[in-house]
Amino acid sequence: MKTGKFVISLDFELMWGVRDKRTIQDYGQNILNVHQVIPQTLELFRKYAVCGTFSTVGFLFFKTKEELLANLPSIKPQYEDKSLSPYENTYFESLGSDFNQDKYHFAPLLIDEIKKYPEQEIGTHTFSHYYCLEKGQTLESFREDTRMAVQVAKEQGIKITSLIFPRNQFNDKYLQVCSELGITCYRGNEHSWLYKAKSGENESLFRRAFRLMDSYINISGHNCYSDDYIKKETPVNIPSSRFLRPFSPKLSFLENLRLRRIKESMTFAAKNNLTYHLWWHPHNFGANMEENFKFLEKILQHYKFLNEKYNFQSYTMSSLAAKMKNEG
Repeated sequence: MKTGKFVISLDFELMWGVRDKRTIQDYGQNILNVHQVIPQTLELFRKYAVCGTFSTVGFLFFKTKEELLANLPSIKPQYEDKSLSPYENTYFESLGSDFNQDKYHFAPLLIDEIKKYPEQEIGTHTFSHYYCLEKGQTLESFREDTRMAVQVAKEQGIKITSLIFPRNQFNDKYLQVCSELGITCYRGNEHSWLYKAKSGENESLFRRAFRLMDSYINISGHNCYSDDYIKKETPVNIPSSRFLRPFSPKLSFLENLRLRRIKESMTFAAKNNLTYHLWWHPHNFGANMEENFKFLEKILQHYKFLNEKYNFQSYTMSSLAAKMKNEG
């Protein structure tokens, strides 16, 4: 029997995901708080019998700076914009010696914590938070980066089968490499022009403004997907439905609209046997933690209601991909 499906993915990156845009001075507390956010998220997911895909930057697996430096890819991306590369500008010199000294860049204990919850998935967010649409990088440097991401996880007993493209820079030319490396699924972007994958320099304030509005009122539609749509490609594309924006004190008067926008689309998916895919970064919850977790719990309560009323089911990215493959 067909049912609606609820997918959650989290882009787990710590400082590696924001290092070209933020500093430890202005954003470090958000990053440090991820060490509380992930355990709390895992507990909340278990409370509501929800599973998620923790798409993890490969650098986070290492326990020490020395270990990281000994495991760099042989082919590195040569971005024209050097600020995008962690391999440039002596960035590695700024790292602490190990995960006890530097919780901004290493997270082996958090990965161990996720592993304690077998219903959850650890996927890859690439090895180095790799930008697939930026000028200067190549297919071969992507291949080497992804190979290293799969390898470092394998050494920890984790089989990587899902990938999320950093900054949602989806590049269909790279899907064959993903398949070759055992990746069965990825998170594509919403269909609307608002969410079409672009490089950083081609992103516009106009699109960003409309995406913000779309979080509160329905501009782009419900962004839910049929089984036939999802299983038509290999690797399987499980596109985003909605980015869960963090609580904003300035926009707190709109919180009910933000919640209604998500709940209405979840209900639409449940009633019509479609997939709804919600995602965020753990560091988005690193400020205003109480408000963010209260909001998330309301979403999960609605999932529970839909599960009981319409048999709406929770899947990780890879478990949904496996189901699609088995059903042909």
